[in-house]
Amino acid sequence: MPYTYMLRCSDGSYYVGSTRVLETRLEQHYSGIGSEYTSKRMPVELVYVEEFDDIGSAYRREKQIQGWSRRKREALIAGAYDSLPELSKRGRRRPESGGSA
Repeated sequence: MPYTYMLRCSDGSYYVGSTRVLETRLEQHYSGIGSEYTSKRMPVELVYVEEFDDIGSAYRREKQIQGWSRRKREALIAGAYDSLPELSKRGRRRPESGGSA
């Protein structure tokens, strides 16, 4: 089954990825060959996983989470799903009401 996953790196940053075989991909990350990003921030720890029916869905979820703020990622990791919509709203800028002076 395909997966979207999130790793916490030694510097406190998060890495989000997707894969068809989670165990193999995690072994790659843990050994330092998973990605250039994680290899420079070892050790890494798996903090979140979602399972999908197809790799396309896992990849779309990966890209969605990559666009999220740190606070929103941490809410997802904590399972605080009710707070996710509010965290989305706070980051948005409201259009300024304009007019000519």
